[in-house]
Amino acid sequence: MGQHHSHDHHGHGHSHTHSANKKALLISFILIAGFMVAEVVGGILTNSLALLSDAGHMLSDAVALGLSLLAFKFGEKAASNSKTYGYRRFEILAAFFNGLTLILISLFIFYEAYHRFFEPKQVIGSGMMTISVLGLLVNILVAYILAKGDTSGNLNMRSAFLHVLGDLLGSVGAIAAALLIIFFGWDIADPIASVLVSIFVLISGIRVFRESIQVLMEGKPANVEVEGIRNYLLEQPEIESVHDLHVWSISSDFPSLTVHLQVAEHVDRDALLDRLRAGIENQFHVSHITIQMERSIAHDHCN
Repeated sequence: MGQHHSHDHHGHGHSHTHSANKKALLISFILIAGFMVAEVVGGILTNSLALLSDAGHMLSDAVALGLSLLAFKFGEKAASNSKTYGYRRFEILAAFFNGLTLILISLFIFYEAYHRFFEPKQVIGSGMMTISVLGLLVNILVAYILAKGDTSGNLNMRSAFLHVLGDLLGSVGAIAAALLIIFFGWDIADPIASVLVSIFVLISGIRVFRESIQVLMEGKPANVEVEGIRNYLLEQPEIESVHDLHVWSISSDFPSLTVHLQVAEHVDRDALLDRLRAGIENQFHVSHITIQMERSIAHDHCN
């Protein structure tokens, strides 16, 4: 019973996007964290819940960006005997706590807004307007910086980008509320805007939370078709049966596959292995592959 391993890791482009991601995150973190403080102070001074909810969102942004930065730093730590994959999974834990924080913040804002609907508080519209516009500009800048990073492949970068987009909408909501307060004296616009922001915060929080749970539970990556891989393997004339096929991911850009194959006698296993590996990588985009081949007589299910 021969065991064949193939581990083909990402090419040079990987380290390039990695450092670009880190730089984008660091600049974004400094901008967001700095402005969040301004927004909290502004929210308290102007008595605006919409500003405070946007600041809450910015806090979660700052936490998201900070955790993503930490995740990249931890992810760089080499694998050890006790952590054979290194710290790659930290990225997913970061996304998990990130999603949880978003959900809690949005629930807190809902609670606050509920009370304000019955007793609207006097809001200083002009101050609220100034801070919201500045917030919008900061968010546009940060969204632009993050969009240049790898927001499609990396769950952390994507969750950070989603945060900032939500924040951008939050600033727009606060601007609209400020205009209604300045021109019509509608203080009720403030809790309405804060609820709208919180709905978005809640949705993005649940999404990130769910995706991170999927990885933590060793679920299959969304873009990998397990049945497709099984059928591809069974289509090969040398393969008699496929069992113990597992596909999961260590982190959002590290999908892994293990499988046991029963192959016919007198097959050139090395040639078959190379062909299968190339086929699975090209068609299904899984690069960390372990294939165990067994002779057809020994039909034992190895786990």
